[in-house]
Amino acid sequence: MEPLFAPWRIEWIKRERDPIDGCPFCVLPEEADDRSNRIVARSEHSFVLLNNYPYNPGHVMVIPRQHTGKYTDLSETEVLDHALLQQRTLEAIESGMGSEGVNTGLNLGPAAGGSIGDHLHTHVVPRWRGDTNFMPVLSDTKVIVQALEETYTQLYAAFAALDEAIVPDVTDDETEPTAAVHFSFDL
Repeated sequence: MEPLFAPWRIEWIKRERDPIDGCPFCVLPEEADDRSNRIVARSEHSFVLLNNYPYNPGHVMVIPRQHTGKYTDLSETEVLDHALLQQRTLEAIESGMGSEGVNTGLNLGPAAGGSIGDHLHTHVVPRWRGDTNFMPVLSDTKVIVQALEETYTQLYAAFAALDEAIVPDVTDDETEPTAAVHFSFDL
């Protein structure tokens, strides 16, 4: 694959943090700063995380809090919570990103190709007509047209605008919230 110049990625690479010890999908939601960890929304049993290596701008993962690689291990309450947060994610992507379509999917099991196979997660990838151009076909290169921080801000605003959203307060020393938008579903 040919390299593509993306200088905005250096901020993510050089950020100060200790290496994650354990499953990132278990560790990241336990940390204090959702924005730095790219967690854009939460519910009681699930959360929405921007993909660090997106296929398209707005590519997120809806992740159950329970550490399991098997969908059948989730309780009915966890499945419902996960599904409801996926619905809010689809709404936020449509309104906030203006997508014309969406691909969703789970990679379950070692043969499915997921990079983190022992903690299931649903990919939600916004799509637009013409978003696949000649670059992947001719040069084996994918062009990502938006920085992750800009995507975070855009999706955060879209989640916050949803009817059921609980938006955290901004403190005097913050310019933007560090906590994700929260949803409390009546399960």
